[in-house]
Amino acid sequence: MNVVDSSAWLSYFAGDRNAAIFAGAIEDLDRLLVPGIILTEVFKNVLRQRDEEAALTVIAHIKQGRVISLDSELAIDAANYGVLHKLPLADSIIFATARKYDATVWTQDVDFKGLANVNYHPKSKST
Repeated sequence: MNVVDSSAWLSYFAGDRNAAIFAGAIEDLDRLLVPGIILTEVFKNVLRQRDEEAALTVIAHIKQGRVISLDSELAIDAANYGVLHKLPLADSIIFATARKYDATVWTQDVDFKGLANVNYHPKSKST
């Protein structure tokens, strides 16, 4: 199973140098888990940079994966991982979701670097 972090989704949709790295996990819809917080982060970012139509198009693609809602158990796990690994709130939810479903996190967010079952790729430099 795969959980793709917001930074990786944005890379993929931007078509930057790291897009191909994340394409396999994103396009394997049968194995794609989407923590609900990803919808918030990606929609907000695309809305800010482009417009609502573009943001809704992106979200429609993301929702082809299995969206995982934040329930009380996952919320408590996220809080524990957040404290243990010093993760920001959204990242702790993403990480807890991946752990719950024994999934790999795909990301270019340095906050995840070095954590178990994380496929971290530094952000590509612009040309």
